[in-house]
Formats: sequence, C-alpha cells, structure tokens
Amino acid sequence: MEGIDWVLPEQELNIEAETIIERCKGKRLKSVPKFFLLNVCQLVPPDLLSKQLTKDQLLPCTPRIQLTKDEAFKPWIRKYCLKEPIVLVSGLAETLNLNLNVFSSKVIVDTKPNEIIELRVQLQQPSDENWNTEYSRRVWSCYNERNYWTIDQYAAYQLKELQNSKKKEKRMMGNNETTDDQLNSKKIDERIVKSKKEKVLRFGTNVDLSNEETWKLQLKELKKLPPFFQVESPDDNMLNHVNHQILGMNTVQLYMKVPGSRTTGHQENNNFCSVNINIGPGDCEWFAVPNEYWGALRLLCERNGVDYLHGSWWPSNLNELYEKNIPVYRFYQKPGDLVFVNVGCVHWVQASGFCNNIAWNVGPLTANQYQAAIERYEWNKLQDFQSIVPMIHLSWNLASNVKISNERLYRMIKTCLLLTLKQHCITLEFLRNNNVEIHSYEYDIANTPYCEKCEIEIFGILFIPSQKKNKTYCLHCALEYSPLEDIHCLEENNIKHFMNIYDTFTLNSNC
Repeated sequence: MEGIDWVLPEQELNIEAETIIERCKGKRLKSVPKFFLLNVCQLVPPDLLSKQLTKDQLLPCTPRIQLTKDEAFKPWIRKYCLKEPIVLVSGLAETLNLNLNVFSSKVIVDTKPNEIIELRVQLQQPSDENWNTEYSRRVWSCYNERNYWTIDQYAAYQLKELQNSKKKEKRMMGNNETTDDQLNSKKIDERIVKSKKEKVLRFGTNVDLSNEETWKLQLKELKKLPPFFQVESPDDNMLNHVNHQILGMNTVQLYMKVPGSRTTGHQENNNFCSVNINIGPGDCEWFAVPNEYWGALRLLCERNGVDYLHGSWWPSNLNELYEKNIPVYRFYQKPGDLVFVNVGCVHWVQASGFCNNIAWNVGPLTANQYQAAIERYEWNKLQDFQSIVPMIHLSWNLASNVKISNERLYRMIKTCLLLTLKQHCITLEFLRNNNVEIHSYEYDIANTPYCEKCEIEIFGILFIPSQKKNKTYCLHCALEYSPLEDIHCLEENNIKHFMNIYDTFTLNSNC
C-alpha cells in the first residue's frame, strides 16, 4: 500500500457540509454499496524491493541511544524515533530513576493475586529457529496454545522455574568439563531442541494494568517518562482521543516471562507505534523488519502455510528472509531499556531470561501515523480482521478536539470526515426512500459499536434485525437476517452534530 494518494482535492474539501447533504438527496439507490475510505484496488501490500541489498544492509545495526536526564526531554528524541523503524533507548529507567520494582512479579501478585490472565503454552526453542511439535522439521507456524491462569498461579510457576534453573546451574558448575558457554541459557535451549526432548513453557501475557486505583503506584511511576513515551499525552497521542479504553493500546499491559517465552511475529494494531520497557532481571531478544517489507513477509507466511494476520508465526530460519532481500534488526533489550517501535514495524520477541515487560501503544499526531492506521484499517476489512481502533470515530474526535497544523494530516482527516458524512447521508436517503422509520439515540462514547457479524466499526446508524434482538449490525449483515422493513434503525446523535464538526474543522495556521 506504499504511495497511495487517497486524499481528496483541496477544492472538494472546502465544500460545506450542507452542500454535501444536498448532493446526496434524491438518489434512488436500490442498495447501499459497502463503504471503503480507499479504492479497494489500491489495497495491495508493498512488494519486494527490486534493488538487492548488501550483507550489511540485510543485517543493519539497531538504532540505539543512551540519554542523560536532560536529553530525555529534548524534542530531537521524538524526531529521531519517528525516522527509524525501531529504536533501543538504553538504560532509560536508570537515567530517569524509574522504580521498576513496582512491576516485579512479587509486587504484582501482592496487589491482585486472583486476577485472571491469558496464558500461552509454547515450546522451548532457539530464538532464530522454529520447529514443529515433534522437533522433526522447521516450520513458520508457531505452537501458541491459549489458556488462562491467575496472576498468583503464574508467579508461582515463574518462581519454580527460576529455582529449577538455579539448581541446574549449580549441577553444571560442579561438572569440571562444563564451559562458560554451556551456562548460557540459549545454549542449553539449543541442546534441548537438538536432542528432540520437548520442553513446554508457559508465558503469562496481557496482565491488565488499566485500573487507576489498583495500579496507582505503577502508573504514577510511568509519569516520569518523557511525554512522547507516556501512555497519556493528549497533545501528541491520537489514542487518547478514542474516548474509551482499548486494553493494551491506550492502557498499560504487563507480560510475565520465563526463558523462551515468545511474542510471535506481528505489526501493532492499526500500525500504531508502541513502547516496551524490560523490567528484568533477564534480557529479551528482538527481531524487527521495517514497515516497507511487511508485504514480503506476508507472502513468506502464505508460502509457509500460516496466516499473516490471524496466525501465530515465527520465521523458521532467518536465511529465508535474507534470501528474499528482507533486512532484519536483531538486538537484546536489557533491564531498564525502552524499545520504541515505529509505524508498521514488524517484530517478534523472545525472552532470554526470566523477566517481566510492560508495553502500550502511542499514536503520534503525524500524517505518517494517521495514513498507516487508515490504510491498515481498510486492509483489515478485506481480510475479515477486526480493527480494534475505531478509526472513523477517532477521526471525528480528532477534528472536534485537536487543532491540526500539519496540512497533510489535516487533509487526510478532512477526507475521512467528508466520505463518512457522505456515506451516512446516502444511507439515510436509502432508508427514507424505502419508508423505513429511523429512531435517534445518544452515542455512548465508552462503547464504540461494531457489527456483530463482520466486526467492522459502525458509524452513524445501527441496524437491529427482528431476528437478532439487542445485537447491532451494519446494514449489509442485518439484511442477511431480516428484510429491511423488519430492521430497527437507530441514528447516532444528530446530523447537525456532524455538520458542525465538519464545518468548524479547519487547518490551524497559527502554530
């Protein structure tokens, strides 16, 4: 989707809302076409770059910075992070005097021991390989079975594994033939795999730290971070304008790990940036591929029998990527290090030791971030993959709440407003032409509606089929259950509300 120009011409964006509505009247549509912000034909992932990369380009050095306390709050940090695919900010916790102990397993379990968390059952493997469950051949599909435990259960498991690891080290220390290399956990894991002795591990993921009362101590500590990295920064974070919590995106989540725990290959939801801090005491190993190569990675996933968006995947051999001209950043994140993942950067992560991590997403108010989010939003529709960021409602909230001074970003948001307003009016006209009664309702900002069946974001009008009471659908899915005359239609707020936002949203030239 590289280089798509989907922004409407300036003269069209200057048309007032009332004119848009007038142009929609009188249309005698037999149906309402499915809505896309972009031309569907243009939604093609970027292909492999034709220029062959050198060995150094295929194994790029990871952008890394180490800051003093004064430097951490300088504007150049934001600019630097937004021009690199991924950045390792080394030792930031120590620089800012962050007390990471408040995120330790002991403190977390003491705070809310009975909280249910998601568990991933995985296989112990070397970080740059991926094997099937029999360890007989390399595959891309990563064994990643979902289960659930309490925080207390996982902390007990994590402690037991740590104690077993220490006992193993002592036994190896007593062996005169043991070398220092053999004490390295990665080497131990490799021998386990190569001897085909299956070792199952458990990864505690998505520990929800959103409750401000329960996790007051932890969230207060994160206020020490520069605003650009913080989970709440309304002046420079689109996700603070969603108006409701999206767990793990505009809230903090914690991950509890034993050696070998894997966050499998992915791009962040709707290509938003992310922040990740390693609590320690062990390291994490990262692999990352720049956004422009995601289409090439997707093709490799398909050829290896795994779905890029829906599946759990891990490259079985990095040479496969290098042979396809795909560069890979590879680095270790030590305790106290912050990793900033830029727009659309593909990444996968494996714990090298026992550690916890905290992570969340941020949405810098840049044209690049907004464009990538909208384009992935539209691509997800074609792939039957839910976008958990409601980009249409977010766009209207940005227009209502934020003064935009970047012309490209302004024109993209205005394009989204115009097209969604037009779609809303065409749908209303279609319903009136068919003598369908339309009721109004007040939109609940804490609950963005999604279609019960296709899971796309619903904007403007909710449809409730007579056969599916109390469940909301988009028009197309509602018609699969009931004829139009038996569908209850609810219009969100009032058309004048949208007209006012649209007409008052102008480019701020005073900044």
